[in-house]
Amino acid sequence: MAKILPPLFFSILISLPFTVISQSSDSDQAILLNLKQQWGDPPSIQSWNSSSSPCDWPEVICTSGRVTGLFLPEKNITEKIPATICDLPNLTVLNLAWNYIPGEFPTSLYSCSKLQYLDLSQNYFVGSIPGDIYLISSSLQYLDLGGNNFSGDVPAALGNLTELKALQLYSNLFNGTVPREIGNLLNLEILNISFNGDLIAAQIPPEFGKLEKLKEFRMRGSKLIGPIPATFSNLVSLQELDLGYNNLEGKIPDGLFLLKDLRNLYLFRNRLTGEIPITVEALSLAEVDLAMNNLTGSIPPDFGKLSNLTVLNLYSNQLTGGIPASLGLISTLRGFRVFKNKLNGTLPPELGLNSELEGFDVSENQLSGALPEHLCSKGMLQDVIAFSNKLSGELPEGLGNCRALRTVQVQDNSFSGELPEGLWTSLNLSALMMSNNSFSGQLPSTRLASNLSRLEISNNKFSGEIPVQVSSWQTLVVFKASGNLFSGKIPVELTSLSQLNTLSLDGNRFSGELPTQIIAWGSLTTLDLSRNELSGYIPTAIGSLPDLLYLDLSGNKFSGQIPSELGHLRLNSLNLSSNELSGKIPDVFDNLAYENSFLNNSNLCANSPILNLPSCYTKINSSHKLSSRVLAMILVLSIVVFLVTVLLTFFVVRDYRRKKRGHDLATWKLTSFQRLDFTEFNVLTNLTDTNLIGSGGSGKVYRVSTNCPREFVAVKRIWNKKELDQKLEKEFNAEVEILGTIRHSNIVKLLCCISSENSKLLVYEYMENHSLDKWLHGKKTRIMAGMALAQHVVLDWPKRLEIAIGAAQGLYYMHHECSPPVIHRDVKSSNILLDSEFKARIADFGLAKILAKHGEGQPHTMSVIAGSFGYIAPEYAYTTKINEKIDVYSFGVVLLELTTGREPNSGGEYTNLAEWAWQLFGEGKNINEALDEDIKKTCYLEEMATVFKLGLICTSTLPSTRPSMKEVLHILRGYGLSDGSDVKKVGSEFDIAPLLNTATYLSSYKRSKKVDDSIVYSV
Repeated sequence: MAKILPPLFFSILISLPFTVISQSSDSDQAILLNLKQQWGDPPSIQSWNSSSSPCDWPEVICTSGRVTGLFLPEKNITEKIPATICDLPNLTVLNLAWNYIPGEFPTSLYSCSKLQYLDLSQNYFVGSIPGDIYLISSSLQYLDLGGNNFSGDVPAALGNLTELKALQLYSNLFNGTVPREIGNLLNLEILNISFNGDLIAAQIPPEFGKLEKLKEFRMRGSKLIGPIPATFSNLVSLQELDLGYNNLEGKIPDGLFLLKDLRNLYLFRNRLTGEIPITVEALSLAEVDLAMNNLTGSIPPDFGKLSNLTVLNLYSNQLTGGIPASLGLISTLRGFRVFKNKLNGTLPPELGLNSELEGFDVSENQLSGALPEHLCSKGMLQDVIAFSNKLSGELPEGLGNCRALRTVQVQDNSFSGELPEGLWTSLNLSALMMSNNSFSGQLPSTRLASNLSRLEISNNKFSGEIPVQVSSWQTLVVFKASGNLFSGKIPVELTSLSQLNTLSLDGNRFSGELPTQIIAWGSLTTLDLSRNELSGYIPTAIGSLPDLLYLDLSGNKFSGQIPSELGHLRLNSLNLSSNELSGKIPDVFDNLAYENSFLNNSNLCANSPILNLPSCYTKINSSHKLSSRVLAMILVLSIVVFLVTVLLTFFVVRDYRRKKRGHDLATWKLTSFQRLDFTEFNVLTNLTDTNLIGSGGSGKVYRVSTNCPREFVAVKRIWNKKELDQKLEKEFNAEVEILGTIRHSNIVKLLCCISSENSKLLVYEYMENHSLDKWLHGKKTRIMAGMALAQHVVLDWPKRLEIAIGAAQGLYYMHHECSPPVIHRDVKSSNILLDSEFKARIADFGLAKILAKHGEGQPHTMSVIAGSFGYIAPEYAYTTKINEKIDVYSFGVVLLELTTGREPNSGGEYTNLAEWAWQLFGEGKNINEALDEDIKKTCYLEEMATVFKLGLICTSTLPSTRPSMKEVLHILRGYGLSDGSDVKKVGSEFDIAPLLNTATYLSSYKRSKKVDDSIVYSV
């Protein structure tokens, strides 16, 4: 991505002297060719050769035949800057941005005596900016050191570069202070110190108020505290102000953007006569961003006097009072975002009437009244976001003609009436979210908006049928229409929506049978049709939906048997309760995981008593009761005789089978990895359906009792009636190879393996509390704790944190203490098992890979992609080169699950949980709102927010910006109660801010470069 040149660059070029220089440019050519050689002759500057003039080279700027500028951004330069570059006597402009230049600040540039423009941004410089930087060219006007890894203090010596017009220090790792001496740069027009979250928390130096020529001031995410200085009223030239994502407090000063009490200054400078106005409007201010602070008080009415204001961002503060009516009079206003405050009153009716408003977000306040009628009067409005207020009335009719609209989010208000007709068909609309209001009307029978991907209209008063024209809604991904008055049949055309991910039509009046054929629901993960009047059989086609995770058909009138095809699904939640179903429960559901799935179906039965359903055997016999007492006695007697005969036969056959089994056991091979108190006989005789506790892609898992009382083992059975599948064979061998050689308290113990010609058994220690995902995402069913049942038990935060630490210790051991390292490749909450004390164990190493002959952090080539959707690192999806960072990404998703309670694929309009979390963070929303409501307590908010941020860093798009498991564990242990026996603490407590700033910045620019981990961040 080419960097856009600042206007100052061109002003410097124009100011270059055009004096005639008689010297030949041959010396400049020799210097540049030598420079090219010292840089390793990069292919990007192959046009530099001895047969042409340097002034003809595209990267070179000449004035009067002499080289005055080098423009070399994104040239893949990987070596340091040679001192010989200053041998160019007229060098004025040097741009080396977006390269890979390492090392400390190049003090050799002090010899470039005519340098006016220096851009070293987006490289790999480290260390402190030298305190003698004032020795650089005294004529320097532009200095950009952003996007590097400079640390320490921002040096006070920068205040001596008095000719500076632009100073860019954004996105570094400064961990000291920002000096007040910068206020001495009276010519400064641009000052950017944003995204330096490791700075010492401090107030904005009041001396910055002396920068009267300053046009852009940005200190976003730089740990600012205290009030906004009153001296900022002196910034008469300010056009853009960004102080977002800090901890500023107090009120927004009434005179912040107005020149007050300047009578003496005007008199002193100009010796004017007559009356001088006490208040003069600062008309130049165009962008104001004070979002994500702790500002209080009301929005000053003086904002309305800023006649050039285009963007006003005040969101995520503690502002109260109303929105000044004067804001609706600003003709230049484009973006207005005040969401997540405590604002009340009505919205200014003139908003949008006088300006080409594009962005409008007032959500999560206490506003009342109607939306302004003229929001889209200029036709440029893209976003209408007003959810979670007390707004009422109908939506403005003008929104129906607003062709630029992309999203309308007005859920959780008191709106009523029908939607503007044109809103349904708006060409660019992608999200229409209006749940929890009192809207009425019917779905349109015309073609829906062609780009609509999200339609959420739950809990309103919509009625009528779903029209057959629903087949034209081909871009729809989420359709939520719960709690309305819809009726009629569910049309077969609805099943043709190939991109549909979520369909929730529960709580309506739908009737009739479901479509028996599912045409294109290959992407569907959630299907909720509960609490309707649907009847007939459950279609067997539902069992063919490959990605379905949640199925709720409860509270209807479905009859007949449960299709055995449903057993092919990998459901996280199944609810078929309160219907008229009959017959036998499919065997795959005959276990405790589905205990609440079949309630209130009086004609259902099961083979085992686990689900508290009638026995199918008893059910059959109860339908043939004899009315005659004599016949009943005869029947009972016959049964007794039959049972005696069966028992005698059983004992005879048992003795025979025991003898035969002694011979069959010889075909099984037991390989033990530690001392055992059971034999293969104990295991093989207990692999029954009543002991089944789970199943996965590679086999079934059983709980088997050992010889010791109340002690169990878990047995994973990999079985094929023919020959053992080659893939499963590899998984079996991988698990035996890895678990048979490594020992760690946070990795599940493989006790032994038992194998025969066509069956493999892996025997582990038994985890009484099963897997983490059952505790996080199993709220609709009872959760197993040993053999006892706990109704709706929720893991509190201390337990979740200790689970995270335990799992991190296991991964740390695999990555850093195993030689060679081990990559798990399938880290997820269902592969983190919990013992009776909720101590975490990493399990399921079927996909694990030992990185033989590869150093730690080095990529390893894989022939196939493996893992679980929602946990797979992005680079793993498009390259066969992997390293430990794919486990770090997956573990980051687990951290997001632990803090939010959300599932890995619950990204809503985004692909997965990680994308949803990054979007929330990128929009500057309050992290606390994302945390799991079930466990959120004030005393834990800081810890939970930190672990959430750590999850963000671990799921960064670029592998190089993710921390190692050593660093992840170090951060977690700073908050947990672990004894730390697995890793030694090094240095001071690890701060998450530099990692997060770097990851945020690089992700926002989608930088596709390989970054050395040791440079991007350090422990």
